[in-house]
Amino acid sequence: MPGKRPAPEPPEPLSPLIDAHTHLDACGAADAASVTAVVDRAAAVGVGRVVTIADDLAAARFAVEAAQSDSRVFAAVALHPTRANALDDAARTELEKLASQPRVVAVGESGLDYFWPGKLDGCAEVEEQIEGFRWHIDLAKRTGKPLMIHNREADHDVLAVLLDEGAPETVIFHCFSSDANMARACVDEGYVLSFSGTVSFRNARELHEAAKLVPDELILVETDAPYLTPHPFRGAPNEPYCLPYTVRALAELRGQEPAELAAITTANAERVYRLPIS
Repeated sequence: MPGKRPAPEPPEPLSPLIDAHTHLDACGAADAASVTAVVDRAAAVGVGRVVTIADDLAAARFAVEAAQSDSRVFAAVALHPTRANALDDAARTELEKLASQPRVVAVGESGLDYFWPGKLDGCAEVEEQIEGFRWHIDLAKRTGKPLMIHNREADHDVLAVLLDEGAPETVIFHCFSSDANMARACVDEGYVLSFSGTVSFRNARELHEAAKLVPDELILVETDAPYLTPHPFRGAPNEPYCLPYTVRALAELRGQEPAELAAITTANAERVYRLPIS
């Protein structure tokens, strides 16, 4: 779990940046004042806007409240695949209402996670995850909002369900962690790949190769805070202000200037999430 090491020092500012996927509640934000404090720390190093993500109903409610409390925050709502067994009629009704809110810019994170079943008490089984994934795909299409995917050890089935259901207009693979073959398959479909601190890990060689082949127009950057803190701070608590560390590592891999990649990913986030142009 994050937090065993001291928080990283703020990086050298890099602007403009948008954190395409973070969890403000898990970062410790609990009210409007603490949301503003987290976003202020990010803005001080160039991360001017964030998209805060839900993985259960309580987090979905908080994400919408956070987005309504600070103009720099936007929200995405869904049930995480490991919690798909909680997607009853009441949850579906509430998620539909939340997803229709104007400051909700995506349906997510949904998808498939084949790592946790059998290891985590109460985790949704594969069949329940697939059913929930199909419902979230439909919700994204009905609302006209991007679908944000969580994919862990389920490459084939994630693509198969998207093909079977018919993918929404915009699909984002958050925290892309697969290899170059999966990246090519996603790029061929026009899916957007978002990279987190894992791309800075020295032993993530397959991910490094994947990151190199993604076209400029299909790339985003994120923290997934408070998790996946970039090198050399693994094990420390992550926050949106740490995003420039990841962007600089990703830019080096791709042979780009950090400022160039920052501008590219910001423009992509504005387009994908339909945000106001900065």
